[in-house]
Amino acid sequence: MKLFSVAVLTAALVLSGATAAHADSPKLSHVTTVGVHNTYDPAAYDYLARALDAGSSLIELDVWPDFFTHEWKVSHSNPLGNSNNCVAATSAAQLYTGGKNKNLEYCLDDIRIWLAAHPGHTPITLKLEMKTGFSDNTGMGPDELDATFRSHLGSVAFRPAELLGSYATLDDAAKADNWPSVDALRGRVITEIIPGTVEEQNPTDTLKTDVEYARYLVGLKNAGKLGDANILPTVHGAAGGDPRDKYTADLKPWFVVFDGDANAWVTQTGPWWYDANHYYVVMTDGQNVAPAIDAHNPTVDQANQRVADLAKQHASVITSDWTGLTTVLPQVLARG
Repeated sequence: MKLFSVAVLTAALVLSGATAAHADSPKLSHVTTVGVHNTYDPAAYDYLARALDAGSSLIELDVWPDFFTHEWKVSHSNPLGNSNNCVAATSAAQLYTGGKNKNLEYCLDDIRIWLAAHPGHTPITLKLEMKTGFSDNTGMGPDELDATFRSHLGSVAFRPAELLGSYATLDDAAKADNWPSVDALRGRVITEIIPGTVEEQNPTDTLKTDVEYARYLVGLKNAGKLGDANILPTVHGAAGGDPRDKYTADLKPWFVVFDGDANAWVTQTGPWWYDANHYYVVMTDGQNVAPAIDAHNPTVDQANQRVADLAKQHASVITSDWTGLTTVLPQVLARG
């Protein structure tokens, strides 16, 4: 297992608009990083910026479409209010002060401002769990969400069009390993979007987040406007074979990001297939893979070993609740 030195990685090319791969930098599809589950939760960090300070390479936000106020709320269980550690910062100095419990756009601002204050930082994965899905018929659909990203992340957001390049579909691009290098993505945010726990348990919801955003993405591609998209649709749940077979033929090749339970990936799916096709695999609850270790406070050696083991199991990102393991979270390992 080769470990890419964090010191070497953070000293490399600072993103300045160039997207060409640096000769010595691995592609994003060839590395494994580490993140923190429910990063927005004040019980995890007093301010969202603290998670980035701690080295987390994945930020998770639970999002609710408030169709009464037309605001994107960020909380674990309140569909009409915010409960999070985001603040209304306009500068790096304000990331650790002021009132919390802000809407999604402020969380995005916090991430953008933090990255601007830490030039050359390795790319961040932003995981959006859409708790009840979209509410497009009330003006809270994929296009409105993308508009929020354009306004508050701007050029920091890695767009599906950048992966697509000259290929016909994202699947073709991934199989050709058209992912940018880690160096080319410094200071950028790769966003995945998954159906939420409430949505998945709602039998009356017949249009889930994954399908709805993929349809929107394909519609943009057909209209020649794929550059408007800021998010990658995601298959939720580890599964053997090709879990995209559940989608229609026109949507299937637009899914190259997969998110699911680490133990299921390791014991049920043979995740090498995902790595061979250069798909992006987020493994959650990494602590539960046998032998299970503490979800919050394992020893550093235990956590390091788990990260190394799951990197060998072809994870792109590993998540747990290791909020305080500041020497574990910044790691960037070779994948596979």
